[in-house]
Amino acid sequence: MATLTLERLRAEHAPAVLAFERAHRAHFARSVPDRGDAYFTPAGFAARHTSLLAEQEAGSCHFHVVLDENGTLLARVNLVDVADGSAELGYRVGADATGRGVATAAVAEVCRLAARSYGLTTLTAATTLDNPASSRVLTRNGFTRTGATTLSGRPGVRYVRRLATP
Repeated sequence: MATLTLERLRAEHAPAVLAFERAHRAHFARSVPDRGDAYFTPAGFAARHTSLLAEQEAGSCHFHVVLDENGTLLARVNLVDVADGSAELGYRVGADATGRGVATAAVAEVCRLAARSYGLTTLTAATTLDNPASSRVLTRNGFTRTGATTLSGRPGVRYVRRLATP
């Protein structure tokens, strides 16, 4: 696998993130709800990106981009709903980077950051039952199943991981 860099989301990432989301929209829609047409317009995306940066600045979320050695955006990995030492993990990997260990490596790095830099002690995550690759990423990174859930009307499973305190 190529060298990956995990960067905290910044304003200057906007063009690359929009291009990434547009290029992989159909791929993502197979496993997560589509963001809707308005998200993909320049104005809609700019408003959403600004909102994400404000949430991050407030400390309620931590958003990241995953770049290869050429600076190409391969994936996104986020921690949302940060409260009381816990956060929900979410990630999406572009179609051309799936199956190459990108998600596993990015989730491992964000778990380290969550404990070391963000002071979190617990991460939760969920995936649909028809997305076994996502389940493998979570279990490879020390997440354990905690029960069933429903995600956008589809059956799924919830996971948790306790983080070592720094």
